[in-house]
Parts: sequence; structure tokens; C-alpha cells
Amino acid sequence: MALTRADGAGGRVSELARSWEWLDETTLRFRLRDDVRFSDGRPVRAADVRATYEAVRDAALASPRRATLASLASVETPDDLTVVMHLTAPDAAFPDATSVAILPADATRVPAEASPPIGAGPYRLLEMRRGDRIVLGPNPFFAPGPPAIERLILRIVPDAVVRVLELERGGVGFLQEQLEPEILDRLRASPRLATSITAGTSVAYLAFNFRDRRLADRRVRRAIAAAIDPALLVRALLGPTARPATGLLTPEHWAYAAVPRIAPSRRRARRLLDRAGFVDPDGPGPAARFRIVYKTSNQPGRRRLAEALQAELGAVGIALDVRTYEWGTLFADIRSGNFELASLTWVGIADPDLYRLAYHSGMEPPAGLNRGRYASRTMDRLTDAGHRTLEPDRRRAIYGRVQHWAAHDLPALPLWWEDRVVVATKRLHGFVPRPSGDLGGLAAARLE
Repeated sequence: MALTRADGAGGRVSELARSWEWLDETTLRFRLRDDVRFSDGRPVRAADVRATYEAVRDAALASPRRATLASLASVETPDDLTVVMHLTAPDAAFPDATSVAILPADATRVPAEASPPIGAGPYRLLEMRRGDRIVLGPNPFFAPGPPAIERLILRIVPDAVVRVLELERGGVGFLQEQLEPEILDRLRASPRLATSITAGTSVAYLAFNFRDRRLADRRVRRAIAAAIDPALLVRALLGPTARPATGLLTPEHWAYAAVPRIAPSRRRARRLLDRAGFVDPDGPGPAARFRIVYKTSNQPGRRRLAEALQAELGAVGIALDVRTYEWGTLFADIRSGNFELASLTWVGIADPDLYRLAYHSGMEPPAGLNRGRYASRTMDRLTDAGHRTLEPDRRRAIYGRVQHWAAHDLPALPLWWEDRVVVATKRLHGFVPRPSGDLGGLAAARLE
């Protein structure tokens, strides 16, 4: 259990924190609930929160969450149920970092291999076999009451086809992921399975590397956008499980702004490429204006997307050389900037500060997530303002301008917003999918 968690609109809702408030631009105070206990029965107190955050900030422990707490200067605990966090500078997005799961103070620096982790969530760890499965059982001290499902087994099945087959055979009772239309239709026809599709917070996009002189030219990026029809891609590849995107934030997000998308037009794409100096050497013939390497994962859905993009861009004279990789290799190349064009997905977007992390010129890795090395003074100025503005209405207005600038300048090309697709045994009742895709809703589910 964390201090807060994201809701479906990009805001924060209480978990361990009963309430929180900004005391000034750099001070945030949390009042804790008094009824939360760890799975060993100990009450969760402010000292546990402080110890957890100090452990995450410790460079020696190399926590993957450390970067999210970069603006945290210190943590105070005036009493057992009060936590005061002091920041180095105004950071309106900091509440987004309070999703760190809290551990007992005496367990924050104990390696997971040495002792099973103790948490305050609905389940406790019973068994963990790396690369195979994780077995959870109810936390008997969970404040709302122990969950109804007495044994929750999380199986690790890397192959997408095997996952679906296991679901059909009954070896798996719950699956939440993007499914191809034909597979989804097949599962919907099963008399023992139920399917739900709800709005999610993830967005698929094309990443540009701005160190490539061709992609650094806005006219080329806008030509690529004009050559691609996201609505057609969604219909062909994803069916009812996605929506064409205009930006990173979904329409359900509190900071969403409706922005125009470049309308599909091959004629306009060709004209933009001509103006950029990439004239088609043989008109509508087979010779390309230029070739570009496109990197993607070796998942079947991504390979089909690559084929579709290859056809659409080829129609305007851009030859796409497709390279597929297993995910670890692909992501290593993306992080190091070793790509020209690539397809990726931002997963579980909450705070709009993602625009700063992804597109600010000072956020190139390892400082941030600007893997394409995009640089724009306008984007820098706007995202800096959004980062330090606490007042919600002013912040919403700033991010409206950010989204309009992104739609114009195209630091990346949004393709679609992914929905949450859940297929489960009809014996499962009470599960409500969360837009971020986390499985916290299983705490309120039951089997009949």
C-alpha cells in the first residue's frame, strides 16, 4: 500500500494517506490512516514511510524509483500519523511519486532474497519462483477486510499464444492485455469466459530520433503524420480495443485538451517531402526518396504494425527498413538513442508532467526520458511552467498549450490510446479494471 494511487483521470486518491495538502510551494503534508497494518500485524506508522522514502533515495541501493524522488529534500515525522515532505523546488507533479509501496522501517534495506517482503496491501507473499510464478494469500490484517480470493497465483507465461491457450483450457482464469481482434472474437465466443473493455491510460506512438537530420526537419515529421491513418490502423490491427490518439493524455484526463491532428493525405505528405528537399527521383515509381530504419519488438501485433507502416510510408516515397528485436534489446537501443524511427507505448500515464520528462531538452537520458533528443525552447518553457505551477486551473491551461505545441511540432507521433481488455472466467465477480492496468481491483473480487 502506498500513500496515494492514480485514478482514471490523472489525479490521486487515498491509500495509506487519509489526506494531504500543500503547506507552501515546497512542503507537502500527509495525514495517515490509523487502521492500516502490515501483513505481520504491525501498524503502519510515519517512521515506516520516512524509512521507505529514504531507502528509495539512497544511491547505494539503486532503486528504479529513485529518479521520481529527485526533488525530495527531506522527510519529517512530527508524530506517528503525520509525514511532512520538503522539496528542493516547486514540483506540482510530486504527488505522482507518492505511489511508492511502504515497507516496515526495519525491512527497507533487507534484500528481497534474504526475507520475504512485508507489505500492507490486500495480499501477502506466500511463494515466489523467479521466472515461473508468484503465489499470494490474503493479508489477514488488511484494513477493509481480507480479500475473498484465498490463493492468487500469478503465472509468468512469456508467449502470447500460450497465454490464450491456457486461458481457454482453464489453466489460467484471468488475462489482462491487448488482444488481436480475431483472438478477442474467439475468446468472446467461449461460454465459460467473460470479456470487458474499458478506457485505459496508455498511448502507442512513433518515436523520432532528432539526431537524424531528416527527422529533425518538422516538414518530414508532418509528412510522416500525413501519410499514416491511425483510424485505419486501429480498425485493422486492434478493432474495438483502442482509439486513435491526438496526444499523450486521453480524453478522460483532467488536463486533456482537444487538439487537431494532421489529416491523412498522401498528396500533402508528398508535397511536404518535396519542400524539405527529398524529391521523389522517379515520381510515382519504385525508387524511394530516402530509406529509414524502423525498430520494433518481435511481438506479432508489432510486426503487423510495421508492415502497415511500411506500406503507408512507401506510398509517399519513404522506404522503411524494418528491424525486429526481443524487448530487452529494443529498449536498450531506444534508451541509448540507437534508433531512427521506432514504435513504443507510454504505459499508465498519470501526471501531465510526462511531457517535461519526455520532451524537455534537459531530460535526455539518464536525467529523463527524452530518448529522441528533441529540443524546443517553447516546449522547455511551457513544461517548466507546468512543473512548478500548483494551482489546478492555471496548470490545466498550461498543459493545453503544451498539447497544442506538441501537435504542431511533433516531438513524437501519437497513434492510439489503448483500452484495458480483461478476459476472465465467469466465476470471477466484482473485479473493476483500473485504467493504469494494475491489478489492485482483485482485492475486491471473488470467485463463485
